[in-house]
Amino acid sequence: MALDPETFDALIDTVRRFVAERLRPLEGAVEEADAIPPEIVQEMRDMGLFGLSIAEEYGGLGLTMLEEAKVAIELGRTTPAFRSTFGTNVGIGSQGLVMAGNAEQKAAWLPKIASGEIITSFALTEPDIGSDSGAVKTRAVFDGQSYRLSGTKRYITNADKADLFTVMARTGDDPGARGVSAFLVPRDLAGVSIGEPEKKMGQKGAKVADVNFDDVIVPAENRLGAEGEGFKIAMRVLDRGRLHISAVCVGVAERLIADCVAYATERKQFGKPIAEHQLIQAMIADSKTEALVARALVLETAAAKDAGKDVVMESAAAKYYASEMVGRVADRAVQIFGGAGYIADYGIERLYRDVRLFRIYEGTSQIQQIIIARETIKRGG
Repeated sequence: MALDPETFDALIDTVRRFVAERLRPLEGAVEEADAIPPEIVQEMRDMGLFGLSIAEEYGGLGLTMLEEAKVAIELGRTTPAFRSTFGTNVGIGSQGLVMAGNAEQKAAWLPKIASGEIITSFALTEPDIGSDSGAVKTRAVFDGQSYRLSGTKRYITNADKADLFTVMARTGDDPGARGVSAFLVPRDLAGVSIGEPEKKMGQKGAKVADVNFDDVIVPAENRLGAEGEGFKIAMRVLDRGRLHISAVCVGVAERLIADCVAYATERKQFGKPIAEHQLIQAMIADSKTEALVARALVLETAAAKDAGKDVVMESAAAKYYASEMVGRVADRAVQIFGGAGYIADYGIERLYRDVRLFRIYEGTSQIQQIIIARETIKRGG
């Protein structure tokens, strides 16, 4: 159920002030330390940000997809690493459980996920398996009472601090997606180990790392859904995650545009503010138009999802357009700022690096193109 308008407006106002007053002043420090301050994480817990998408009966806020998208836009106005702190609990790390978990699984895990007591993570990608997610090699062999899980997952967001992994593993001899199942794997099971966080181009403060499973004994009751349903669960999770990421892209673009306008109205060249030069105006106009288009597509698709419509194609289109759009906006921002855009003090080069990842995770732009084309052909146009 949607929140009543007054309550939701209050939530948006709280998130907006939190971003402006608490998060943005810390952006440089987070970049330098490659870590989110613990007191900020606690404030996020207190605000309920870890449980945005989890039902109220389990302690979450129970936002609709449209409401979640609007919150994500606000959170996009600062370094993406802040949102990533709780992003897996809101999206890919929890939604498999929300969508396919049984009553016992939900009761055991969702309250702790919603409160931020535990951090979740989604383990799909492998060293040589990325876009072809139906080809996972990690195996889970049933021995009559439990599954023995072995394999390695790569580039797993929040793996360094995750307490619970949703793991995609092959359980049968069926080729491709039909042989993949989903499992809830607590970090403290014997045989689970986490690699060192990777050094990344951007999004400092948000960690990714390998997760290794060495003959891990996973109780049968930790399987999500039936055997062979893992790929279907993963795709449903990613559909929602793509809309969330699309909304974040809109927020980052709007932040960049506002920064560009503020700079261009103050910076003078040839005797007047550069905002009065037509070629600067052209870049601002292109950025604003594209951001408005992305915002409209994201919010319309989110509303359609809430209405129960099939939005596989629209979610892919939103992810494809919004992630490509914010890259173009960030590039123009560097150009508008000129030399200052290339200097760390202004934060533009940081966001330029940060947004590059949006075109890769939750499905690359090329995967989105394939989905869009496939669904368009299926629908007849």
